Amino acid sequence: MGKSLYIAEKPSVAREFAKALKEDMRTFDGYQESEHAVITWCVGHLVTMSYPEAYDMKFKKWSLATLPFIPETFKYEVIPGVSKQFKIVSNLLNRSDVDTIYVCTDSGREGEYIYRLVEQMAGVKGKDRRRVWIDSQTEEEILRGIHEAKDLSEYDNLSESAYLRAKEDYLMGINFSRLLTLKYGNTLAGFLNQKYTVISVGRVMTCVLGMVVRREREIREFVKTPFYRVLNSMEFEGLTIEGEWRAVPGSKYFGTPKLYKENGFREKKDAQELINWMKSLEPQEAAVMSVERKQEKKNPPLLYNLAELQNDCSKLFKISPDETLRVVQELYEKKMVTYPRTDARVLSSAVAKEISKNISGLKGINMVRPFAEEILEKESYKQIAKTRYVNDKMITDHYAIIPTGQGLGAMRGLNPVSLKVYETIVRRFLAIFYEPAIYKKVSLTMGMETERFFASFKVLADPGYLKVMEYSFRKKKTEDTTSQNDADSNEKSGDAHLLEQIAKIKKGMTLPVKSYAIKEGETSPPKRYNSGSMILAMENAGQLIEDEELRAQIKGSGIGTSATRAEILKKLVNNKYLSLNKRTQIITPTLQGELIYDTVSASIKSLLNPELTASWEKGLNYVAEGTITPEEYMTKLTHFIQSRTSGVLGLRNQYIIKDSFERVAPFYKKSR
Repeated sequence: MGKSLYIAEKPSVAREFAKALKEDMRTFDGYQESEHAVITWCVGHLVTMSYPEAYDMKFKKWSLATLPFIPETFKYEVIPGVSKQFKIVSNLLNRSDVDTIYVCTDSGREGEYIYRLVEQMAGVKGKDRRRVWIDSQTEEEILRGIHEAKDLSEYDNLSESAYLRAKEDYLMGINFSRLLTLKYGNTLAGFLNQKYTVISVGRVMTCVLGMVVRREREIREFVKTPFYRVLNSMEFEGLTIEGEWRAVPGSKYFGTPKLYKENGFREKKDAQELINWMKSLEPQEAAVMSVERKQEKKNPPLLYNLAELQNDCSKLFKISPDETLRVVQELYEKKMVTYPRTDARVLSSAVAKEISKNISGLKGINMVRPFAEEILEKESYKQIAKTRYVNDKMITDHYAIIPTGQGLGAMRGLNPVSLKVYETIVRRFLAIFYEPAIYKKVSLTMGMETERFFASFKVLADPGYLKVMEYSFRKKKTEDTTSQNDADSNEKSGDAHLLEQIAKIKKGMTLPVKSYAIKEGETSPPKRYNSGSMILAMENAGQLIEDEELRAQIKGSGIGTSATRAEILKKLVNNKYLSLNKRTQIITPTLQGELIYDTVSASIKSLLNPELTASWEKGLNYVAEGTITPEEYMTKLTHFIQSRTSGVLGLRNQYIIKDSFERVAPFYKKSR
């Protein structure tokens, strides 16, 4: 009987497989071996696509005459720095006593690609190849993955999409970077006083640059508009009630051009005119026209996928998406959380059946022990499969990031940030087993002749899941306890005593008016992206959607993938196209980045289109699903590159582009 070869993506993962197999392993250079098994590893990528000069030396020199470069058959080569490990892996794959290969690289498109390239270069033939697909590195999950491993051929479509993604990034990067650099590089270099300038273009990277530049220009062009709200102050049994005036039907101001919105005037004098009129009324009191009481529920949020976690970590800890991924990858490798590079925010029905094990393990963490014990005691986990937190249809490769309940011994070795990230994941997970938070709300409508004033009060009646969300690293703060004084709300939050007093107010009562006030405000420009909101906008194909539940409803393929978004952002910063403020995590374009945006906009504008970029990603998903063939996808990709290259070669627009540079430069005087 032959041996089984297990090939992991990293040495650390290989060690976990060795532990799980419980074989008497001997260690050799680049692998471990026992009587029945051999375990080896890649070190990330061992094989890569060859540079153009590998096809013909004429392609080494950048020239418009050699574009577009689209080879009929793509070439690959072993990465020089890891050639020793490749040789070890290749020899093991082809050993005569190895009859079964277990592919244990990361369970996703990139992990699939890493192995397939190695197999292709090693020329593996006649072996039984099985794919191990796991969601965590716990011993039980590793053994389950091995036991349930499917024939590798079942992942051929995923492999095809991985190859196509690499070809697409390669072809767009090489062709469009060379094309735009040769066409406009001198113009850009001259303007920036540089010896030479390379215009680096990428399918996803350039689109993200476009999103940031467009947002910056929206902010730059924004004109603040002042507005003036009218408030009155009424009294009831020692309680002061602040009402906000609105021009509703029946008001003498309803529908007039004097209004900015229904609750504000364009001119201060008009607000003062209204106050003067109301002051002339006798008696100075407001009649209670209506009292509306209702209860609001706020459900626990969905679980974390990588994008949501990166967004929260950017806000809570001011760390970049790249750093968040590094931390959660560390937690994954220490068996503390499940697979991090996931787009799903729900659990699978299979995991839901065994979820009590995860909860039980968390009793070992002092700060959340009471919650874990309460969930287990009440057996609320038994109903989770019937909730929105479990949905097999919303999972492609992996379910949401959750704690495994294992590996707690590693907590002592975690740095403070890693501990905080872990706590964030744990509390988000435990929250889904609790009831919604319940708020009681009272809305009052008061009248003074033709005019109406409105006031709302809200109190947290039952914290429900919110009691789980009191992070140890934050100053204690009750959710929704601050007044909301923006242009669209005059809602006040308070305690139960306040609500009891308000409850005494009945329709038909009159309340004495003590004073009036004008509150000046102004419209706000759009917010700049921070590193977390940028990841969310990429996930939602260029839309920055603040509402958590709405994001879950409209989720599509997005721009890039959970595995690549942080790296793309990092590359834009390293290229000095974007600037990242490490303290605030705010992202802004650099002068060079904005000039490259203008260059791309004047030449291959579609590269800046988030919807088009997302459609490429969706196309790759269709290949992975088997909906379209690799040939169909490649035909469209080839046509896109050929047509855009031809279009740019025919342009004579350097002077127009230089004019756009002149318009942008004054905003970056210190940069030049």
